[in-house]
Amino acid sequence: MANLGNIFDYQNDPDKERYEKPGGKGPDRGHGPMKPMVIYYIIALAVLVLINIFFTNSIRQSSIVHVTYDEFRTELDNRNVDKIELTEDTINYTLKSGETNKIYETGRLFDIMEADRFIDSGASVDEEIPTTISPWLLLLYNLFPFILLIWLGSRLSKRMSTMGPGGIMGGFGKANAKVYDKDKTGVKFADVAGEEEAKELLAEIVDFLHNPKKYSDIGAKIPKGALLVGPPGTGKTLLAKAVAGEADVPFFSISGSEFVEMYVGMGAAKVRDLFKEASAKAPCIIFIDEIDAIGKKRNGNGLGGNDEREQTLNQLLTEMDGFDGSKGIIILAATNQPDSLDPALLRPGRFDRRVPVELPDMQGRVDILKVHAKDVKMAGNINFENIAKACPGASGAELANMINEAALRAVKAGRERVTQQDLEESIEVVMAGYKKKNKVLTNKEKLIVAYHEVGHALVAAKQNNSAPVHKITIIPRTSGALGYTMQVDEEGNHYLMNKEELENKIATLTGGRAAEELIFKSITTGASNDIEQATKIARAMYTQYGMNDEFDMVALQTQNNAYLGGDMSIACSEETQKRVDDAVIELVKTQHAKAYKILQDNIMKLHEIVKYLYEKETISGEEFMTILNSSENAIEEQAKNTAALSSGETNEG
Repeated sequence: MANLGNIFDYQNDPDKERYEKPGGKGPDRGHGPMKPMVIYYIIALAVLVLINIFFTNSIRQSSIVHVTYDEFRTELDNRNVDKIELTEDTINYTLKSGETNKIYETGRLFDIMEADRFIDSGASVDEEIPTTISPWLLLLYNLFPFILLIWLGSRLSKRMSTMGPGGIMGGFGKANAKVYDKDKTGVKFADVAGEEEAKELLAEIVDFLHNPKKYSDIGAKIPKGALLVGPPGTGKTLLAKAVAGEADVPFFSISGSEFVEMYVGMGAAKVRDLFKEASAKAPCIIFIDEIDAIGKKRNGNGLGGNDEREQTLNQLLTEMDGFDGSKGIIILAATNQPDSLDPALLRPGRFDRRVPVELPDMQGRVDILKVHAKDVKMAGNINFENIAKACPGASGAELANMINEAALRAVKAGRERVTQQDLEESIEVVMAGYKKKNKVLTNKEKLIVAYHEVGHALVAAKQNNSAPVHKITIIPRTSGALGYTMQVDEEGNHYLMNKEELENKIATLTGGRAAEELIFKSITTGASNDIEQATKIARAMYTQYGMNDEFDMVALQTQNNAYLGGDMSIACSEETQKRVDDAVIELVKTQHAKAYKILQDNIMKLHEIVKYLYEKETISGEEFMTILNSSENAIEEQAKNTAALSSGETNEG
């Protein structure tokens, strides 16, 4: 493998321009384009000679018929033999009558009377019998190999010339970026919704590409690069295409993983080739998606590093420093792991501008839904605001998928337009999965799930600062959920949560298990996800949010890769960690007890709602609240009637 580097000497040759000049020689070791072609033609000639030998022999063998010596004697005695060819072990002969191109062969017996018989028969002896070949076959046999070899040689020569001075292996150094010419990206800023701040930051780049003189006159320099940062599915790639579409310039798109090669130096060669192509088409935009594949922090101690990746990164840094920004070459990159990028990549002069592309807010979700609904036949009474409220935290990709799922559902139902119900169902499909038709619960399991979900809803409804219940279902989903309770914040946007809200959320999460304990006096495995979420919230309250008097405002753990769910790393001693664990356990236990008490105090309402849910399988938030409020009014009315009756009996007495 060490010698493979010689193949790519062109990339490091200080005099590599001699390759590109007419009549240039190439390196002394002969790695120019001519030497491989000479070797090719030598090999081709040798192959042609071998083909000639074997082909001739094959034609001759195909025309020979093997016979016995007795058959030969019979033909000889009948004076029917025309020509005889003697070899060391065989007798080849032709007949005066029959096919002239057919040769017969038999073994020799070395009979002393053999020569006399040959003479008496009148046959010609000791002649080489020629093989008769069709003239057309002979022409094809002689010309076709030459034509084929010349064609293959021209193709190979052309390919090698397009690959560059590295020959066949030089093709590994091609960037192979997708190039979208002007007007072909097909995306404008109008096609991107929910990211107004990001569009505003990128609009400056577009303006520079349109009016560079306006900036150069005042002495301003446009940022060389902009880094799009955000969770998956928020539209980073779409924004980059929109910038190119608005600027009306060529757009080079390549993924960071495409720079990764098995040969050392090939990634760096691709970077050089990419910038060379971009320089030829300036002004233009280079977009590197998932740049973290090559831009991760380098290992300072040199242990366990990746030489190929680091060489590629070094070359990228060099190219970004080397090109003139006034030519109008803008570099855009996207990542959802900004914390992992090398600091040298993020310094001013390289990626000067960091553009956050976050999850859309309430209005952003509405705008995204409308953009994707433009090409879909929708009913006239669609309320996108309600849909947006029901899916907080959804990314642009998920919202686009909701519209598509709604359209598919409408087609399946035989409707020509998408209805509000289709959109509401699509939220559940995207968030929780499809309804499982083959997941049949027993009556007891169905009843347990019903009490579990109503337990969540009832605890949420009986607490202040808790999001209203939007929907309750006990229909199993493909995500693994046997049922779920959906809560929707009426305001739509909720960025800050206080301590009471978080505690209420923990209590709501424990409500399902508390209902099982209260009604069935036993527990099931159905609360596993609730337990995980409740513990996560409780731990974050103490270690991240500083919502505990004992630990105050001390960060006890840090989050890595927040855009990808984020792994937590402990930043405290074992003793402190134990105290945190004890506090988390106590908090969850307290909220669990609170949920149990709420359900115990409202057990009759719990039974009533579960009965309705068990029959319907799915109920809306309005139905839930109607039953809950009517139950309360009935109890109050009953109490009043009882008091009135008691008062009447007393007066009569």
